[in-house]
Amino acid sequence: MSKIKLALISVSDKSGIVEFAKQINEMGVNILSTGGTARLLMENGIFVKDVSEHTGFPEMLDGRVKTLHPKIHAGLLAIRNNPQHMSKMKEYDIDPIDMVVVNLYPFEATIANPDCELEDAIENIDIGGPTMLRSAAKNYQDVSVIVDPADYEKVVREMTDSGGGVSIATNFYLSKKVFSHTARYDSIIANYLGTVNENKEKNEFPDTLNLNYIKAQDLRYGENPHQMAAFYKEHKVEEPCVSNSVQLQGKALSFNNIIDIDAAYETVKDLPKNAAVVIKHTNPCGAAISDESLLDAYKKARATDPVSAFGGIVGLNKKVDEATAAEIITTFIEAVIAPDYDEAALKVFTEKKNLRILKSPPLEAYINSGYDLKKVTGGLLIQTRDTGMVDIGGCKVVTTREPTEEELTALDLAWKICKHVKSNTIVYSAADRIIGVGAGQMSRIDSAKIAVMKANSPIKGTVMASDAFFPFRDGVDAAAKAGVTAVIQPGGSQRDDEVIAAANEHGMAMLFTGMRHFKH
Repeated sequence: MSKIKLALISVSDKSGIVEFAKQINEMGVNILSTGGTARLLMENGIFVKDVSEHTGFPEMLDGRVKTLHPKIHAGLLAIRNNPQHMSKMKEYDIDPIDMVVVNLYPFEATIANPDCELEDAIENIDIGGPTMLRSAAKNYQDVSVIVDPADYEKVVREMTDSGGGVSIATNFYLSKKVFSHTARYDSIIANYLGTVNENKEKNEFPDTLNLNYIKAQDLRYGENPHQMAAFYKEHKVEEPCVSNSVQLQGKALSFNNIIDIDAAYETVKDLPKNAAVVIKHTNPCGAAISDESLLDAYKKARATDPVSAFGGIVGLNKKVDEATAAEIITTFIEAVIAPDYDEAALKVFTEKKNLRILKSPPLEAYINSGYDLKKVTGGLLIQTRDTGMVDIGGCKVVTTREPTEEELTALDLAWKICKHVKSNTIVYSAADRIIGVGAGQMSRIDSAKIAVMKANSPIKGTVMASDAFFPFRDGVDAAAKAGVTAVIQPGGSQRDDEVIAAANEHGMAMLFTGMRHFKH
């Protein structure tokens, strides 16, 4: 590997840059720079040569043109072992540039500001930076290019060990990061501009959709052993979720594990108090809340359908203690996700070494983010996530009888769980636990019947939630026959009057939410 002699440094994110520049300067590397980066380095006693002095051409157009010059790009793109390239370099007095350290104008941060105008966004589109990065990355055999401050230490260490050079293997690693970085940068710009029309009005969805994800891991296989699979994550995920959780122990996650863990956590995040959810094949087969303890909530959740709980996924919304951990391992469980664990709980879990334990960021305060994407053959559906949830106190009572306070509490829980069950959905619930779930049936009446069949406790005295309106009164009749006393549903059917009349006949209370929760 050749010794690095000349580096060009121009960064928006200046974290760590002074120390890095000092370290490579002490190894004999001369530095080109411009603008605020040049000033910062010189203020810290590092000699730099301004790019304008190097090119013999001034910075112009309010800084829009700084590095777009043959002396920069020829210095980056020249193949060092190509005699014709090097002859031209000598003819035009162009020095090779061996290293580029660049990160880009903060376009993403700019458009995140709700007061951002189109003109602000346009001015934060970097032109020279991506051009230099791509030039350097294309010529990775001869040029080291750093776009991520996290790589400063790695490069310095290698230069120190090698006498001032960087290996082709490291350069190739850095080059790949550059093209991923510039691709994401361009995709953010394209997505943003695609939401703005000629009148500068914003649309929710861009004209073209550019997606950029980071591979977190290869998976052993997909839903089935004959399918290949991998798990990719979004950049900068801040909302607590499966994607930014840390696995503390257990076997590697499978394709199906990840889907089910996501379902478990998204469900339990909607629940108050101490809450526990047990998921099987993306549907809750148990869910409960408790004023008493997380252990109490988990016991009640598992008791909803203990047969289905076998091999399930557990989601918890509070720090897991030793007693809860000890109870969880009495049943075969594939994975547990929670915001935190006691040391004693983690020790208990080690008794089941294959049990996957995931810890998410805290749940205390977070903002729902992102979109819901569903792939179909040859296309992609995109929608805003279903983060909607009604206030139970604001729902419309449509029956003669008002619900009791206990029924309201039960209806609230049933509706929160109903949102996370595949349609058609029926959920029977008590005030502190769900009792029976009917999921994914082709008719709503079948879901109502299956929920009764799956119940492990008496239905009498429970409430019922339906994710969409009742097209006929038969669902209400079936619920009344099972002993249900109150119903929550969106309303909006042509036969609402018929359905309400059925509820009145049975002495049931019924609430309309005005919000549907289909989940396909």
